[in-house]
Amino acid sequence: MLVKWTRCTVVDRRGFERGQRKWAGLLGEPGFRGQSGGWSRTKPGVAHVFAFWESRAFYDSFMARSHDRLAAAQSGTYRDVQAKLFDYRFDVKTGFEPRFTDADVVRVAHCKVHEDRVEHFALMQEKVWNPAMAGSPGMVRGLFGEAPGHEFIVLSMWQSAAEHGKYRVERVERLTLRAQTAADVAALAGDVVDLEPGWTV
Repeated sequence: MLVKWTRCTVVDRRGFERGQRKWAGLLGEPGFRGQSGGWSRTKPGVAHVFAFWESRAFYDSFMARSHDRLAAAQSGTYRDVQAKLFDYRFDVKTGFEPRFTDADVVRVAHCKVHEDRVEHFALMQEKVWNPAMAGSPGMVRGLFGEAPGHEFIVLSMWQSAAEHGKYRVERVERLTLRAQTAADVAALAGDVVDLEPGWTV
């Protein structure tokens, strides 16, 4: 599965949201698995969109044929767009599916990892972080993905910001030490996103 994460700063909120609903046109595209997104809880005006495709080939075909027509509806409503593609590596918890109806919040963590620490980083994700997140009340599902250049994404879906906040306060510092995250990670960026049901396709 291919994961596309798009982030941008919105300058015309009403126009952007209207355009976002036009992405319902993705339904029926070969290889399309699902899409949703919403607003950053910490950065005013920043929107995130997460899209899921069966494979890179299906995604490339969509980009060549239909993407520009669907994207035209949002032209001029945003700036500073950044889009990144990640290959799905494994689930956080079990049975990841790109469904959003049972989650209110998505936490996205984007890690650039030192080349000689990539294997250790992935192992710690599997052995330390995943069990901790999977055991947290309110955590619904998630995934771990990889992009060229030793970049990784951890997406986790939560029933509420309050549940995610409890996990963060109680566990993250201890887990960071145990997983030796500081030695693995060259740069870390992240955000907490309030999902907008109207953006779900």
